[in-house]
Amino acid sequence: MDAEKAFVTLTVLNILNKAQAFLPFSIHSVVQARVSFDRLAAFLCLEEVDPEAVDLSPSRCPAREDCIRVQEGTFAWARESPPCLHRINLTVPRGCLLAVVGPVGAGKSSLLSALLGELSKLEGSVSIQGPVAYVPQEAWVQNTSVVENVCFGQELDPLWLERVLEACALWPDVGSLPAGIHTQAGEQGMTLSGGQKQRLSLARAVYRRAAVYLLDDPLAALDAHVGQHVFNQVIGPDGLLQGTTRILVTHSLHVLPQADCIVVLEDGAIAEMGSFQELLHRKGALVGLLDGARQPGDGGEGETEPPAGTKDPSGSAGGTRPQDGPERSMKLVPEKDSATSEAQMGVPLDDPEGTGQPKEEDNMPYGRVKATMYLTYLRAVGTPLCLYTLFLFLCQQVASFCRGYWLSLWADDPTVDGRQTQAALRGWVFGLLGCLQAIGLFASMATVLLGGIRASTLLFRKLLWDVARSPIGFFEQTPIGNLLNRFSKETDIVDVDIPDRLRSLLMYAFGLLEVALVVTVATPLAVVAVLPLLLLYAGFQRLYVASSCQLRRLESARYSFVCSHVAETFQGGTVIRAFRAQGPFVAQSNARVDESQRVSFPRLVADRWLAANLELLGNGLVFAAALCAVLSKAHLSPGLVGFSVSAALQVLPHPQPGLWGAGRTPWPLPGGPSRTQVQTSNHLGKHSSTGA
Repeated sequence: MDAEKAFVTLTVLNILNKAQAFLPFSIHSVVQARVSFDRLAAFLCLEEVDPEAVDLSPSRCPAREDCIRVQEGTFAWARESPPCLHRINLTVPRGCLLAVVGPVGAGKSSLLSALLGELSKLEGSVSIQGPVAYVPQEAWVQNTSVVENVCFGQELDPLWLERVLEACALWPDVGSLPAGIHTQAGEQGMTLSGGQKQRLSLARAVYRRAAVYLLDDPLAALDAHVGQHVFNQVIGPDGLLQGTTRILVTHSLHVLPQADCIVVLEDGAIAEMGSFQELLHRKGALVGLLDGARQPGDGGEGETEPPAGTKDPSGSAGGTRPQDGPERSMKLVPEKDSATSEAQMGVPLDDPEGTGQPKEEDNMPYGRVKATMYLTYLRAVGTPLCLYTLFLFLCQQVASFCRGYWLSLWADDPTVDGRQTQAALRGWVFGLLGCLQAIGLFASMATVLLGGIRASTLLFRKLLWDVARSPIGFFEQTPIGNLLNRFSKETDIVDVDIPDRLRSLLMYAFGLLEVALVVTVATPLAVVAVLPLLLLYAGFQRLYVASSCQLRRLESARYSFVCSHVAETFQGGTVIRAFRAQGPFVAQSNARVDESQRVSFPRLVADRWLAANLELLGNGLVFAAALCAVLSKAHLSPGLVGFSVSAALQVLPHPQPGLWGAGRTPWPLPGGPSRTQVQTSNHLGKHSSTGA
């Protein structure tokens, strides 16, 4: 055994060991990819909406012809499920107001879903002529401004927008909002009340100027006088939608006399159909509904008589244009030469920037991760566990140092008759030191993983508890994509990546200290080169972490935008398909994904920059160790030289992952409470400053 054989073999084995250490991770990645592929394949193979279920013609229906035809239609929510609508025969001529009534669960909303093609058509045919607008029973509002929600991708027509807002009783609400029509609706319309969201959903449909309107109980969330105003000004015979085909699902039975035709549904089938007077004379299902609604104490299906005071709604909260019409009009259509207009409007219609809720970048922290963030994680791990982990890493590194030094002594043993006299003892001790190092390394890694599990559990519980106790204002200002990102991707980083990066950081930090110690002890002259290299290591790490943290924050913010848009699109899928707006939403999703990937590219470049520079510094350390060994060869043994050079070579293959981990600490959600204390005294309350 000589120094040449011993340390060359040891160096080669170290290189192979670090290479094969990636094999389990590769296998894990392959298995994870297979599982993800199977889940995606199962999702993509699910039943989809049949685009041919409804024969939709884009041309408008001629006068005195049927715009909607359903013949022998049988529909189900899925092909394997039982039918929810049976043998539906329905024709609706152009300009007709058709009211659909019936008890709860009779299939009223299902009928509209069938006309939209959302149900599986088992039998029959459905045809619609002209563009369709749809108002769902539960209003869907985008996290954009009021004007963008109403226009919904259409070209802005200020005069038509003004008429629509007035008819939908939104004028008083627009006047009370802080930024007028540019006020952000918030996540799921959090800054608006239920009635405001429902009227905004109705205004979106009215602004569309469609030929066919499918209205799923749009009056349910409105006050009595506001509902009467909306019906008279929008849906009724003299409303904005006069001349269009309207199917109104309603529980407000007092509006039925103004309907051209009434359909009564029971158990998924049409019980009777005709005008209001005809159905009263038949004394059938409609009369039963009216009698049930008149019974005292009955929750009923709706009101049978219009509320008092609705004939002149101009003075109500949801009334028509007040007397100060010109002043209010300036808030919608500003005049460039009017200071009053600018003060009321805030921003012009074509400049929605600068109003509404703060954007994600406004709440984003900058610079390096603060030390308190690391201390929070270490406290979650626990002080005893942290100290125990450091002690185990120190022990295994001491065992590694002793093993290498013992090998150098073994290589320097004299040879007698071709054999070393203490070979057996040297071999047993070398093997024992190797076993101790392996045990210490295993124990230290296990401790890091256990600490990571403990920390991730405590942090997740704290995050969940803080979000659950957050006030309503927190959810108004925090997009759903942020919450999804924190509870999915960034929680996965805390669960998996941070413990792994912490393990790598400790391994390479202790390894670098061992290398510096070995090189300086074996060749003291190398201190002149080692100290500057360590300073450069620290400088590169500091520069990298500062930029990497910000890049990861930007990447996280862009990913949150993607999650928010996907969640919002899924929630409004029915409305989007009804308005035939799939193309713009797909384009928006692609743009957000591209932006997210565009931010990820500089981070990858920064990683490669760090890897190249640390590789250069590692080569510099090896060169310094070899050069100093050559200069000091007169008083150095071959074994000590081999120990020094082989130790320096250990920093070459992958020195960077431990330093990369410093930039992976996720940034917290803003606005969450740190502690909660409940105490009430002379309690007063108000809505948020947005006027909701």
